Amino acid sequence: MNKKILLALLIVNLFCRQYIIYGQEKKSNDVTQKSIQIETDAIFDKLVQIRREFHQNPELAGKEKRTQETIKKYLLNLGLKVETDIYGYGVVGILESGKKGKKIAWRAEMDALPNDFADESDFKSNTKGVQHGCGHDVHMAISLGIAEVLAKNKKSLHGTIYFIFQPEEETFIGAKKIIENKLFAQYKIDEIYALHVVGLPAGQIMVKPNEVFAYQKEIGIQFKNVLPAKELKELTSKIRNSLVRSNNQSKPWEIQLISDPEMGLMNPKTIFTDYLIADENFRAYSKNDAFHINAEIYETDASRLKNIIPAIDKVIEDNNYGAQKISIKFIKENPTVLNDPNLTRTAITTLDNIYGKGFVVTDYGQVPYFNDDFAYFQQKIPGVYFLLGGSNVQKGIIAMNHAPNFQVDEECIRIGVKTFSSLLVERGK
Repeated sequence: MNKKILLALLIVNLFCRQYIIYGQEKKSNDVTQKSIQIETDAIFDKLVQIRREFHQNPELAGKEKRTQETIKKYLLNLGLKVETDIYGYGVVGILESGKKGKKIAWRAEMDALPNDFADESDFKSNTKGVQHGCGHDVHMAISLGIAEVLAKNKKSLHGTIYFIFQPEEETFIGAKKIIENKLFAQYKIDEIYALHVVGLPAGQIMVKPNEVFAYQKEIGIQFKNVLPAKELKELTSKIRNSLVRSNNQSKPWEIQLISDPEMGLMNPKTIFTDYLIADENFRAYSKNDAFHINAEIYETDASRLKNIIPAIDKVIEDNNYGAQKISIKFIKENPTVLNDPNLTRTAITTLDNIYGKGFVVTDYGQVPYFNDDFAYFQQKIPGVYFLLGGSNVQKGIIAMNHAPNFQVDEECIRIGVKTFSSLLVERGK
C-alpha cells in the first residue's frame, strides 16, 4: 500500500478514535451533571431541615460540640472517612474516588455569632444571645449536600475530596490553626473552595480574582493623658477626614447597595472600588496609664496601607498633640480573602461550560466590613471564594449578614449544592 495512503488512513483512524472517546466523555459528563441535579432535588427538603436545626441550635466559636456531632454522623452515614483531630471541634470528611486525580477541598464554617438581633423566622435560636446571623448554618447545609450528592456519584469522581467543616471562623482563629496541624499538611491539597451567602439575589453566584474584601485593619493610638470629649471628637473627625476616600463622592460604606444594579458589585462602575472607609465614631478608653483611641479601617488598595499611619501622625502633629502621643500602630491586621487569578478564571469557565455562559457573574468591587479567615487557607493552597446570593426582595427576605432580621431564601441551598457539586466533579479530574 502506498505510504501516503497508509499515513492518511492512520490519521483518519486516530481522529475517529479521538472523536469517539470525546463523544463518550461528553455523554458521561452530561449523565453525571443530570444525576447531580436529580440528587440535589431529591435531598433539598432534608437539607433545608438540617439548616433549620443548625439555626435553632447555634454555638459560639470554640463551643461547636453539638454541631460537630451532627456533621460527623451525617458524613459517616454517607460512607465517608471522618477525622476530628484537625483542630477544636472541626470535622474533615474524606471522599476517596479510588481513581487518579486531584486532591480538592471544600470549606464550610461552623460557628455562630454572639448577638440577640431580631429574627422573624419560625425556627429561631434556642440559645439566648447566640445566632447564626452570618449564614454559616446555610454553608454547612450546602457542604453536607455536596458531600451527599458526590458520594452518590462516586463512580464519576476522580481523586479525593476533603470536606472541611471549620470551627472558630468568627474569631479568625480556626483556619490558621487547621493549616498549622500536621494532619492537614499530610492531605497535600491541590485546590480549595468556599462560599459565603450575601445580600445578592437568591442563587446568584459571583466571583472575582484577587481581593474579594477590603483590607481590614484596626488602628490604635495611645496618648499620655485623657482628651476632653470636645477635643477627642474634633481630633478623631480630622483623622477620619484625612483618611476617607471614595469614587466621585460615593458612599461605599452603605453596604446595602452591593446588589444595586447601578452602584453594586455587578456593575463595572461600582462604587465599591478604590475606597478607604474609617469608623465614624472612634472608640476611646483608658488602660495601663494611657488613653487609647481605636478605629476600624477598610482599604481596597494594598499598596496604600503603608500611608495610613503617617497620615494619622501628621494630623496629630499638625494639631499640636505630638507631645501627648505615645504610639500609633495597627493593632489588628487580618489577611484578606485573595482568590487565585488563574484558578478563578478556570472555575468560571468550568461552570459556564456546564450551565451556560454568564452563569457566574463577575464581581467588580470589594465588599467592605466583612472578611473571612479562609484567607489563611489561600496563603498555602490556590483557592477560590464565591459569593452566593441569599436575598429575595419579593418574599421580603434580605440576607444582610450581621444585621437584625438576617434571613436567607433557602432556595440558594439548592443552587449551591448543584453548582459546586458540578465544579468539584470537573476539578478533580
